[in-house]
Amino acid sequence: MTTTGGTAPDRTHRPSAGPLAGPAPERTHVPAQGRARGPVPAPVPVPAPVPARASASPRGSASTPGSGSARAFASAGGAGGAFVRPAVTELRLSAFGAHRGTVLPLGPVTLVRGPSGSGKSTVLRAYEVLAALGAGAGLAEALPDAVDRVPESARPDAQGRRGFRIGCTVDGPAGPVHLDVAVQAEPTLRIVGERLTGQDGRTLLATALRDPGRGTVQAEWHTAGSTPVTRAPFPDDLLGTALLPLRVAGKTPGQRDVLAAAEQVVVGLRSVFACDPQPRRMRAEVPVGEGRLRRDCRNLAEVLHRTAHECPRRHARLAAFAGAGCVGPVTALGLRESAESGTVQAVLERPGRTPTPLGRLGDGELRYLALGLVLLTGPGVLAMDPVAEVPQAMQTLTVLTDGLDRGLDARQVRALLELAGEIGAGGHMRLVATVGEDVPAGEDGWAGVGPADVPNATGVAVVDLGRDRT
Repeated sequence: MTTTGGTAPDRTHRPSAGPLAGPAPERTHVPAQGRARGPVPAPVPVPAPVPARASASPRGSASTPGSGSARAFASAGGAGGAFVRPAVTELRLSAFGAHRGTVLPLGPVTLVRGPSGSGKSTVLRAYEVLAALGAGAGLAEALPDAVDRVPESARPDAQGRRGFRIGCTVDGPAGPVHLDVAVQAEPTLRIVGERLTGQDGRTLLATALRDPGRGTVQAEWHTAGSTPVTRAPFPDDLLGTALLPLRVAGKTPGQRDVLAAAEQVVVGLRSVFACDPQPRRMRAEVPVGEGRLRRDCRNLAEVLHRTAHECPRRHARLAAFAGAGCVGPVTALGLRESAESGTVQAVLERPGRTPTPLGRLGDGELRYLALGLVLLTGPGVLAMDPVAEVPQAMQTLTVLTDGLDRGLDARQVRALLELAGEIGAGGHMRLVATVGEDVPAGEDGWAGVGPADVPNATGVAVVDLGRDRT
């Protein structure tokens, strides 16, 4: 299996002075199959972003890409005219929970490995927060646990303010676009600074908190017309990047650059499904409904009922996947429907034996089946909110899974990674998952298996948080 790595430049804005300013943190780049480098200093309060001139206008609201701005997004094109689907390729936890200056490269399949307490789940939490903000969620909705995400050693400033910083890089037709966000968690939850940077290093959007007594930040974005920049107040509880399609007309080349970059980030962040299969909720018969798989996969049988009727080929492939990871031979995934109760139960068909209800399977087998179903389906079958204004062919779905190896044996994890690697190679789906430190990560690939042994899993990269972390 191959790994991804490489150190990206630090594009998080750090002003020279300001009420929340602190010393610039040293970055700990965590490469795939690599180790954390450099000391990890104690967290400091959130820095104040670049100032902007104050102005007054009505409060805005978050938006998804619209048809007009979507044209600017699509017109960015790609190499040789081919469209490059937006995808998050780097996650930055500048000061978030136990992380300090951590930079994680993300490939088609990324396993975040480490012992308990190394911050694996926090990585996925940061990704989910950015995804929710990119979808237009308010800060309180995206971060009900905001205070718990402030680094423990962060000291409040004279006004009692503490916070954290996270960011990401989204690659796509506009090239790599970098988003960095500073959040104040105490005493008032608000976004105090945001910076959107294009591939050429040019700042496309910057916001700053100018008046703590107001519920707004001052924003300025690139125009490149008769006026170099445009300034306006944005609400301090919404991501400014998600608001730009409502505010930018797209009349000048500069405005179109801003729109393309903003929409690339929104599309890349929003196309996310966080999956946490709960076997104890997956054993009972379930009502037949719309057939969209929920986060805990409790309606697994309902979704299997849908795939059996709407996509027999995909259903047959899932049955073959079940046979590769469940005990005993499996010939098909069957269904038992009750006309009286309107419920359905899924079973494993076995040669010469009575079918086995999924409720009789072990926890590991149920999680294995649920994760396989997620990888073999798409946004239309998952309980998520895709970007409806952009065709699915122009999006990449990212699946987030905490504890991929929980309850699974090596054979099952290997089969999942083979499937994820094969699907990830097509560019339509990516996987970011955490695994325990007991999962081997040799120099030649996951579990010491090289690409020659697992040809479909060559896109798997392992990011080890447990090596030389202090």
